[in-house]
Amino acid sequence: MDTNFAKLHEDVCFDRAGGKVIWQPRIQCWIDDKMFDDGKLPGRYEGMSKVELYKDLGCSARVYEYNDCFYPIFDDTVKTWHETQGDTTTTYIETPIGTVTHQSKVSPNSWAQLVTKEWVTCEEELKIYTYIEQHTNWGFSQETFDRVKAEWGDLGAPTIFMPRTSVQRLYIDLMGVEQAIYAIMDYPETVEEYFDALRECHFRLIDVINESPIHIINFGDNIHSGTLSPSLFEEYVLPEYKLRCERLHKAGKFICSHFDGDNRGLMEYYQETGLDGVEAITPVPQGDVTLEEMHEALGDNMYLLDGIPAVYFDAIYPVEVLEDCVRKILDMFAPHLILGISDEISSTGDIERIRLVGKMVDEYNSKIEAQNAGK
Repeated sequence: MDTNFAKLHEDVCFDRAGGKVIWQPRIQCWIDDKMFDDGKLPGRYEGMSKVELYKDLGCSARVYEYNDCFYPIFDDTVKTWHETQGDTTTTYIETPIGTVTHQSKVSPNSWAQLVTKEWVTCEEELKIYTYIEQHTNWGFSQETFDRVKAEWGDLGAPTIFMPRTSVQRLYIDLMGVEQAIYAIMDYPETVEEYFDALRECHFRLIDVINESPIHIINFGDNIHSGTLSPSLFEEYVLPEYKLRCERLHKAGKFICSHFDGDNRGLMEYYQETGLDGVEAITPVPQGDVTLEEMHEALGDNMYLLDGIPAVYFDAIYPVEVLEDCVRKILDMFAPHLILGISDEISSTGDIERIRLVGKMVDEYNSKIEAQNAGK
């Protein structure tokens, strides 16, 4: 019988799975790179859709396509439009206090756009973006929810990631790391006014999320301790996490956040955040922390999402190394475990190793079922 991964996903998150775990690798990077290079998936997978590929591999999907259910609604004072010339697209957001622009160009190496001009390059532009956040509301599309659910079926529970918080919003979405650091140091009052507006905007989004049928919420912050210092995290990010989690937990949501890259400088804060789990912590030899350190930081109640270094899916590592890692993670983190790849399998990875891990997890869950039946 095929596994209802959507049910298992929620059961694991909400401690209803009786000790079983779920194998939920993200393989979008592998798919995108293959499709960009050749216009098709390789070998026996040619012609398959993403959904068909996941089904063939026998694993669950983290279905972030549900993000499309939520959309910003600007009031009548905010106007947006795009212009494309050659390979460059310029996006404009016009407000009564000024206009901000963003430019990107086509990349020769992927479908991703290369940013050539950030949204915010000075204090005045950040004030304009503060106005934009203040005049943004949020909507939910049931039609989109139904479409995504029809497409993905029972491969994974409805899941979303929220927009980035405070410093991470400046780093990744608006300014870039270097200019954001200068902004925090050179005009902190304006930065904090922006953070206040962003918080209230996201509270309005949370009100919509809490009324929605989506119960698994990620903070898509891509936190990396190589760029976010403990002092910045403690001052600007940690308070936001606590406030968000308080509101989301009142509606019974499961909450995690995406910490990728290096983690050592921020692990001490995990249990203070209010999060139920942390996604994409990357252990050595790819990241900067060990599995033992990850377990100590998460404690006995927080969930690990992912955990297997992506490099273990490449042929440079013997398959036995991957198998030993999987056994160790199951032993250390189950049942508070949504097993996956930290962060994604690369385009050079062996997709058949996805199937191998799935069989190991199936065997583990069968043993747990047998133990429960014998009680």
